[in-house]
Amino acid sequence: MKYYISIDIGGTFIKYGLIDENAIIKEKNELETEAYKGGEQILEKVLKIIENYTKSQQVEGVAISTAGMVDRKNGSIRYASNLIPNYTGINFKKPIKEQFGLDCAVENDVNCAGLGEYISGAGKDSKIALILTIGTGIGGCAVINGEVYQGVSGSALEVGYMKIGNEDLQDLGSAKTLVEKVAKEKNESVDDWNGKKIFYLAKKSDPICTKAIDEMCEAIAIGIANISYVLNPDTVILGGGIMSQEDYLYGIIDTKLREYLKEPIYEQISLKFAKNQNSAGMIGAFYNYKQEYN
Repeated sequence: MKYYISIDIGGTFIKYGLIDENAIIKEKNELETEAYKGGEQILEKVLKIIENYTKSQQVEGVAISTAGMVDRKNGSIRYASNLIPNYTGINFKKPIKEQFGLDCAVENDVNCAGLGEYISGAGKDSKIALILTIGTGIGGCAVINGEVYQGVSGSALEVGYMKIGNEDLQDLGSAKTLVEKVAKEKNESVDDWNGKKIFYLAKKSDPICTKAIDEMCEAIAIGIANISYVLNPDTVILGGGIMSQEDYLYGIIDTKLREYLKEPIYEQISLKFAKNQNSAGMIGAFYNYKQEYN
């Protein structure tokens, strides 16, 4: 059995572990990203993870999923927001090859999650899948006949910046916006609120929480509709922690999609929720590695 190191670099945690050639995670750990310390220390943490594994385990390669826009060919970060200072320009492929003699594949985290869902998750057997991750922002990915659509510069489906009126989609439909909106309406600190609390109260018919969720779903549905008029997908997959509330959200979003999409397009779309959850980045990073080095 062949094993690979898979690393998922997020703004809060770095998830990492061993994954076998059948995409089964055999070991999984996490450590704090400490993003405020900058890109160099993230690279140091990644190299330390690899060093620790290679001391005791024979591995075939390293698969990395990461926040930011990625130059897949060079294995570097093309652009990253200020959430991770000095991350832009950080290269993973070169030092990993030089220090450990291992091949490395690097891809954007949303693209990894999307590829994982397409191959072995909610998008299995689809031809064109649109994957949206709803979190602090909103990320997008399109997988067409097994390939992530990259665009000219690897920046396709940056849908969080898509305009709805005068605002960005992610400023209307993200989990972060939902929490901030409820806290403001309740005249309480945002630190006292989270998605779980909001949905718990919404299920008890709290008017502020139910209204905020409905407004979030409205924005998400408009975003999906706009993308679908261009992409014409057969499957739309929603991921991110807040989308674990599938039972509550499915009916709301599906009803709004029916309203915003013309029937011939709506009736061809299967709305689904992500299956790989917290392992999405690691699984998708592995699939991306296999595509690059097969």
